Amino acid sequence: MKSKVVWKGNMAFTGSADGTYLIPLDASEAVGGRDLGFRPLQLIAIGLVGCTAMDVISILQKKRQEVTHFDVSAEIEQADEHPRVFTKILITYTLTGKNIDRAAVERAVELSETRYCPAQAMIEKAAEITHNIVINEAD
Repeated sequence: MKSKVVWKGNMAFTGSADGTYLIPLDASEAVGGRDLGFRPLQLIAIGLVGCTAMDVISILQKKRQEVTHFDVSAEIEQADEHPRVFTKILITYTLTGKNIDRAAVERAVELSETRYCPAQAMIEKAAEITHNIVINEAD
């Protein structure tokens, strides 16, 4: 994988990976930016929840779970001092569907955490990661 950022002035950059899609990056006005894009650590957080979400939904589809809505969110605590690394992360998996098997979801989350998600494998070296599963029955 190759990643690249191109400076656009002030604190703004455009980022890409492997020459594909462009992502705007910027800083807050308080530090010289114009608040027109993602912060780099926000992209790491999105990468984390995106990575585990793709694993879990793929596994649940293979297990033929009837998921009609699925989202993954993270509440992240950071160190007070610079470099303000992530210290604690709570990942919440919220699913809606018909007759979703909790054990299947728990196993999918476990496989993502322990085997498939490289983002979790890297970040857990620095931060404590826990998870929560919320299952809602569809009407």
